[in-house]
Amino acid sequence: MEASVIGRRLPKPDAIAKATGQAEFIDDFVLPGQLYGKILRSPYAHARIVNIDTTEALKLPGVKAVLTAKDIPGNRMGFGMDNEGLKKDKVRYIGDDVAAVAAVDEDTAIRALDLIKVDYEILPGVFDPFTAMEKGAPLVHEEKGTNISCSYKFVAGDAIAALAKADVVVTNRYELPFVTSCCMGTHGCLASFNADGNLTVRSTIQAPFIYKHELAEALEIPESKIRVIQPIISGAFGTRLDVYSYELACVTLAKKTGRPVKIVFTREEEFINSRNRQPMIIDLSTGADRTGRLVARVARVIADNGAYNSWGATTPVVGMTTVSSLYQVPNVLYEADIVYTNQPYSGAMRGYGNPQSTFAVESQMDELAEKLGMDPLEFRLLNSNRPGEINPHKMKITSCGLPECLSGAAEGIGWKEKRGAQNNRGVGIAALQHVGGGARVYRSDGCGAVVKLDSVGRVVVLIGSTDMGQGSDGIVVQIVAETLGIKPEKVQLINNDTDLTSWDAGCHASRTTFVSGNAALLAAEIVRKKVIEVAAEMLNLPIQRLVFRDEKIFDQENTDKSVSLSKVVRSMHFRQDGQMVIGEGFYDPPTEMCDREFMGNVSAAYAFGAHAVEVEVDLETGKVKVLDYVAAHDLGRAINPLAVEGQIDGGVVMGLGYALTEEMIIREGKVLNPNFLDYRLLTICDSIRAKKILVETNDPLGPYGAKGVGEPCTIPVAAAVANAIYNAIGVRMRSLPITPEKILAALKEKNK
Repeated sequence: MEASVIGRRLPKPDAIAKATGQAEFIDDFVLPGQLYGKILRSPYAHARIVNIDTTEALKLPGVKAVLTAKDIPGNRMGFGMDNEGLKKDKVRYIGDDVAAVAAVDEDTAIRALDLIKVDYEILPGVFDPFTAMEKGAPLVHEEKGTNISCSYKFVAGDAIAALAKADVVVTNRYELPFVTSCCMGTHGCLASFNADGNLTVRSTIQAPFIYKHELAEALEIPESKIRVIQPIISGAFGTRLDVYSYELACVTLAKKTGRPVKIVFTREEEFINSRNRQPMIIDLSTGADRTGRLVARVARVIADNGAYNSWGATTPVVGMTTVSSLYQVPNVLYEADIVYTNQPYSGAMRGYGNPQSTFAVESQMDELAEKLGMDPLEFRLLNSNRPGEINPHKMKITSCGLPECLSGAAEGIGWKEKRGAQNNRGVGIAALQHVGGGARVYRSDGCGAVVKLDSVGRVVVLIGSTDMGQGSDGIVVQIVAETLGIKPEKVQLINNDTDLTSWDAGCHASRTTFVSGNAALLAAEIVRKKVIEVAAEMLNLPIQRLVFRDEKIFDQENTDKSVSLSKVVRSMHFRQDGQMVIGEGFYDPPTEMCDREFMGNVSAAYAFGAHAVEVEVDLETGKVKVLDYVAAHDLGRAINPLAVEGQIDGGVVMGLGYALTEEMIIREGKVLNPNFLDYRLLTICDSIRAKKILVETNDPLGPYGAKGVGEPCTIPVAAAVANAIYNAIGVRMRSLPITPEKILAALKEKNK
């Protein structure tokens, strides 16, 4: 029977609340007796802390507490355990956390910061990874003995030998900048303790159960005494995956004062102190034979890690899979060094290392195609992944619509008609591969769900998933509504309180639709099974003939014979030895963690896509104008096409900013543009509504065939734009962002 809810274009469940101002963000929460916290940050990129004097700050009327490192447990925190709450001995970047204040209002807290006197011994800093790796360079973390935080190496076949034998080889360097996610709302935390010493934290976190554990470890508070409540999250994009130093200070201030304390970042703090997309230098070589078949690829990557490790230190694990497996390449060598510097430190951001790698790989695919004398589209199709492939990482490709995405994007942009420079216009194309069925970062990649059906046909779903603005709550609602044959508005979702919801590994890796959707589906199917058994008795029919639809259960051979869902549930409640109508499900995808050689099928499904763009370049100013854009995505099945299209539009605009305008400008460790005036974020005036092609491959393991699409929308944008610019004016841009100044310089060089 045709789906009644799956595939419908429905608005997000929280759309009205957000549009009317009813949605509660972190700034909206005010608890009785609440204090306001502020963090004193280092003005130096690298310095020893000689002394901190808080005497005058404590004397200021309205100040209730001042903290330094001695007031917080000294446990290491963060990915890699190289960070701490407040810095005791040394600061490592401009903005590092030194002290914290709680006061009756923000103005008083800010004045108190000015009264804290810190004596520093300024140290020489390192501000680029190449300098940091030189012999004798100042060490960001002396105890490590090196500025290389971690290194990665992946080998498949013999890439060096295969390159030497290749008929055609292209080698180039690609440079990717610091950018930040620019969430509409900034980071924030509100901490309070009750009379029993139990801690409640309201935080804009993406992975509340992981966060809860990390908070307990860092602050030596039993995890059983911590409750995490998530306000509405105004965007995250990966920046809110781990615990921040200011949150440890916030909790400690609340404990010390016995009153709730709230800390919310300013916009400047958001730029400097939230996790950013890390800059990378990628040296890439790719070889092919005369027929156009790829034979080898070698990548050497240097990433600026910043002062501490966050999840950004692991992004090569994703980046290497693009190098090795976006196309069929039998021989691969990938090496990466993650290097400490005295810069703001990097974390996860939409695409997780994939936009950087894809820019290099997909730019070079065009360069290689030109050298081979092949059409770039045909070259990609020849080497494309297809269903049933097992790539060099032993990832099993199940559903794969990459060829359809490539062909669809090309047709949508008018590839054959527009290919070739005409009036400084050109078209470009780029493809992507990303995880789409979870990603086993932890031992469990699972999510739990409970579905409760009451006697008036209303459903409550308790689930661990996090909606950070992408609309995943609506997807879960549609899955449950479809399974139980009810209207989506009859489903209420509760997923923002760790005291109520089931465990989940967090919102990352485009996993929520696939993993949480499957958990909700499992729980809903248990409810369905309980109800259908009773309905079969009431209708005196075999279960196999019964169908759920329109809040009824009816005989599919005689649709006049039916019973309402609410009537069945009431009969289950109002009887001797009655039962509650509840189902629970825990879904952990059938995947495995990577081994030390980075082998392993980390995701149960993989997402594919291709973007094509038409641009026009003004030769006088160097300005690039995007004329047309087509985004084709293999998403398994569109649970809600409207939500998918929203993700694509947002992802494309984010990718265009990465391609053309965005860059955090940092000199000697200081961010020079930590605001929306100077950071060149695209606005609605600059955006373009992409044409969307939804390729539905119906993944066999996805809930109703669906797989993830949130991150893929951003990944190939910059490469497609760079390829289109080359097609338009014949200059190859290998450094982002592609500013007018860079284009004019490239044209000048070309015309020498």
